Amino acid sequence: MKIAFIGLGNMGGGMAANLVKAGHDVRAFDLSEDALARAVANGCTACKTVPDAVAGAEAVVSMLPNGAIVQQVYSAEVIGGAPNTAVLLDCSTIDVATAKTVGAAAAAAGYDMVDAPVSGGIGAANAGTLTFMVGGTDQAFARAEPILAAMGKTVIHAGASGSGQAAKICNNMLLGATMVATCEALRLAERLGLDLGTFYDIASKSSGQSWSLTSYCPVPGVGPASPADNDYQGGFASALMLKDLRLAMAAAHDAGAKVPMGERAEALYGEFVDAGNAAVDFSGLIRTL
Repeated sequence: MKIAFIGLGNMGGGMAANLVKAGHDVRAFDLSEDALARAVANGCTACKTVPDAVAGAEAVVSMLPNGAIVQQVYSAEVIGGAPNTAVLLDCSTIDVATAKTVGAAAAAAGYDMVDAPVSGGIGAANAGTLTFMVGGTDQAFARAEPILAAMGKTVIHAGASGSGQAAKICNNMLLGATMVATCEALRLAERLGLDLGTFYDIASKSSGQSWSLTSYCPVPGVGPASPADNDYQGGFASALMLKDLRLAMAAAHDAGAKVPMGERAEALYGEFVDAGNAAVDFSGLIRTL
């Protein structure tokens, strides 16, 4: 299949490479020459513009920084630039309202489109083991699923247009708040004189168990290897967690939902990022406690 891939950053680069490994003809675009060079080394064909990439495409995949850029790229260059027989897959993490707006514009122009944000981080993007949360019609999902499956291990249809983004921000709000509580509990256990390895063995098999503890422990040398064992480098940058928490807070406001734990997590990560920790893994918040 001829696939246009727009956005070759830390996540998109690995995703595009996995589409090539699956046998697809990937025509790639990014503003970064370095990112394009890496994509070419991974088997993609470099394109100088978005219109060049999407011309004649059977599918368009995008991985872009925010909703404003997604809306601009799709409205100005993808919708009307790609054949309306192409299926459109936006894998960016953006606000629900923009996802619905772009999806509606695509549908009005005759395209099948899904919003398909991801969970799993850079390692999973490179390994092809991402989880995709997908919003769109049944027909659009059916067309998008095999493309997403080439980049991930789990592809779940969350519902109508915008549902993928809704699932992603709810999931990451839960993750952010859980990581804060995990960091607090580990520091308290330490202050109370508990050996953290022993506490991990207890909590990981008790009612306090969570992914933040057992798969991503924020303490070096405890549990499976995590960014904590690499001085909190790599993994999921705190600035990205803050972005997702802010999207969740905006969605909660629009929906009239009370999310006090989400609000507190957003405030804590805001302080952490403002203190110069934007690129530090989000589990590095434990350093502040």
